[in-house]
Parts: sequence; C-alpha cells; structure tokens
Amino acid sequence: MVFSSIVFLLYFLPALLLGYFLINKKYKNIFLLISSILFYSWGAPKFIFVILGTTFLGFYLVKWMDKSKNDLQRKLILALSISINLGLLFYFKYSNFFIENVNAISSVFGINSIHWTKLILPLGISFFTFETITYVVDVYRRTLKPLKNFWDYQLYIILFPKLIAGPIIRYHEISDQITNREHNETIDNRLTGFFRFVLGLAKKVLIANVMGQVADEVFALNYNEISSYTAWIGILAYTFQIYFDFSGYSDMAIGIGKMLGFRFPENFDNPYISKNITEFWTRWHISLSKWLRIYIFLPLAFSFSRKLPKEKYIHIKSEQWIYMYAALITFFCCGLWHGASWSFVLWGLYYGVFLILEKIFLLKVYKKLGKFLSTVLTFLLVIIGWVFFRIEKLSDTFVFIKRMFAFEFKYDFYFNREFITILFIAIFFAFFAYSEKGKKIQLMIYGDNYSMKRYYFMSFVSLLLLILSVSSITGSGFNPFIYFRF
Repeated sequence: MVFSSIVFLLYFLPALLLGYFLINKKYKNIFLLISSILFYSWGAPKFIFVILGTTFLGFYLVKWMDKSKNDLQRKLILALSISINLGLLFYFKYSNFFIENVNAISSVFGINSIHWTKLILPLGISFFTFETITYVVDVYRRTLKPLKNFWDYQLYIILFPKLIAGPIIRYHEISDQITNREHNETIDNRLTGFFRFVLGLAKKVLIANVMGQVADEVFALNYNEISSYTAWIGILAYTFQIYFDFSGYSDMAIGIGKMLGFRFPENFDNPYISKNITEFWTRWHISLSKWLRIYIFLPLAFSFSRKLPKEKYIHIKSEQWIYMYAALITFFCCGLWHGASWSFVLWGLYYGVFLILEKIFLLKVYKKLGKFLSTVLTFLLVIIGWVFFRIEKLSDTFVFIKRMFAFEFKYDFYFNREFITILFIAIFFAFFAYSEKGKKIQLMIYGDNYSMKRYYFMSFVSLLLLILSVSSITGSGFNPFIYFRF
C-alpha cells in the first residue's frame, strides 16, 4: 500500500486514526501492530511471514545473547543473528545479481550457465534489516538493554509509517515512545503531524510525479541520438523527482508518526543547498548516513587505526589513509545497499572518491570558491551521480553523460507547460532554504510553536493541497514510488 494511493488516503488512514484515537490506551500498541501487519500484507502478503518469523527469532536470540556471560558465546550469537538477517537480504536482493555475474564469467570459459528462478524483492527488506541489525549490535555493545516484551519489539520493527522506506530508526530513538506516548498525543501534534503529512503528499504527487513522467520518457529514448538539451532536462527531472519523491515520503512518515504520538528523526535537510559532498551526505537520507557511519565507517576506521603501520606514511597522514579505506568500503556498501547492480556500486564509489578528495584538498578549494560557486559545483556533481543511479547498464551511463557534455542543444523533445512550470517550482523549493530568510520560514512551517494565525493559515493550505493531491491521483495513472525498489 502506498501513502499516495486513494485506498490509503481515503480508507486506511482515516479508519486507522479514528480507531487509534477511540481505543483504550492499553490496546493502542496491539491495534497499531495489527494495522501495520495489514498495511504490509496489502502489498506483499507472501512476505509478511518473513518479517514476523525473523523478528521472532531475532528477539529471542538477542535475549539469549544478553544473558550470556561468555564473550565467545555472545560473539557467536551476534554473528548468527546478523548472518540470518544479512542472509535473507542477500537471498532476496542479491542472489539474482550474483547468479548473473557468475553466468557472465562462466560463459567466457565455456561453462554452462546456472539456471535460477528470478526472485521478487520483499517491500522494505533493506530498511527493516538495518533496524534489526542496529538493535542486536546495540544490545551486544551494552548500550541498550533488550526489550522484555516481544510485542513491543515486533511493533518497533513493523511500525507501518517507517516500515517500507524509513527513516531508519535506531531503537533508542523511540524506545520510550513504544511503551508510553501520552505526552506526545496532543491536539497540537495531531494538527502539525497532519500538516507535515499533506506537505509530503503534495511534494510527492504534485512535484515528483510530474518530474518522474518526463524523466521516464527521456530515459526511454536512444541515448546515442538525444541532444544535450534533452539529456540535461531528463536528468534534472530525475534529480528533482528522487528528492521530492523520497523526502515527500519521509515527510508523510514523520507526519503520520506525529499524529500517532511518535517522534521520528528527520531524514532530509535541504540536500541540494550543500556546499560540498561531505555536507550533502549529512543532509541526504540522514538516517542511512548515520547508520553507515555508526555501524560500518567507525568500526572500520577503528580497526584500521590499530593495524596501519603509521611510520610508513610520511607525506599523507595516517588518519587520511584510514579515512580513505573506511570511506571507500562504506560507500561501496552504500551503493550495494541501494540495489544489486554495478551501476549502484559505482554510484557509491563515486561519492566515496569525492569524500576522500575533499578530505585531502577539495574542501580548501570550495572555501576559496565561495558559497555560491561551491553550491553550484556540488549540485552539478550530484546530478552526474544521479545518472549512475538511474541507468542500469554502465555502458549506457557513460553514453548519457557524454551526450550531456556534447553541447548539442537542439530542440528534439517536447516539454509541455505543466512540466516547465513544475520544474521551476521544484527548483524554487529545493533551494528555498539557501538564504537565511528561507531557513526561518521553513522552520516556522516545520516547527512546533504555532500561533493561532499560523494554525488557520496552515489548515487552509493543507486542505487545499490535499484536495489538489487527491484530484491529481484520481486523474492520473502515474504514481510510482522510487524507493520501493530498495
């Protein structure tokens, strides 16, 4: 079930909220758990038992690990729990990719190919796998006590607003809210949560969908024949589609959570106004960036710091070598997490290389260029990165980039007025917080301290955007969601 579908907007969400507000507080968690299972089963009924089974096994493995006094046994249980979760992720998400590459190598040596049934990817498996791993690792590190109630753990993993596409939430971030949310269940939070949900819905339906239609049309063309003009318009459309699509979904998830008494962490912070790639990854998909830093980058850096023979490196500081190794491996994992293809791997390494270059010297160059030029250059690098992300075949990726910089600006593709209008609106809102005044206005809209005038204003705007969004959904059959692929 998609947040931007008529079934969810007009049936599931109203029924859920009505039932949640009316039910006795003792049964609210059970009601949310059943609703979350129904939500997931609607789109992937075959895979609901995969989630329920892994959470059941994971919960009791973690309890066993916590009770154990033997360090070796604790490590073995940790390894077993992580292996089960990563094993499922590999089986469903990467086995097709693995078999395809094995067959490609086998064909070179004349070996018969392996026959394999293509697997369907369960919705949200990457997200709930990462959340399960955070729980087991944090308990292993003794930074978190394991839950006593299995149903509370089940709710943490399967809570529907963040189940399909995040934000990726570490358990300690909402641990107190799982057991008691009364202090958050206020009229103010319900209203501001509704405002946040509708703003996210509008970003997804009114902007991302329009961008996505044109992006799909351009990327369906023969790349060898398109002009630079068409290539740039196509990748710009995708650049704004993926941002408003994913950040819109995060806004909707945060808004629904707020209406239910949960406080989810922010997942986007105006990433396109970044002055360098390092800053971009503190603003884009924040929950994933934090996860990668805490559970991959920092452990790798710590491990390398103990093994690196510092005396051998004179011209480049040892900490720079540590950063280089850890960054490349982390962003290799980041690329692979997004999808089972070499294009995603190259996309991840692309960012890893730029992070290393910034660590060594590029940040100084950006500083000399000034805020405006460094923002333009960073945005250009991000756009090129999205080409790797969007196109599956690496050979096609380089052809498309070549056409972008061929400087042939003939008018060979028709873009209607609606697209041009929405493109300018997308640019305006993507860079709205670039100025200090824009930041203040954004904080007023997304903040909690509302005056009565602001409540009235946002109520009017939200109702208008909701009507426009529902009308757009019913009038168009194009309503994809990019991150369902991951």
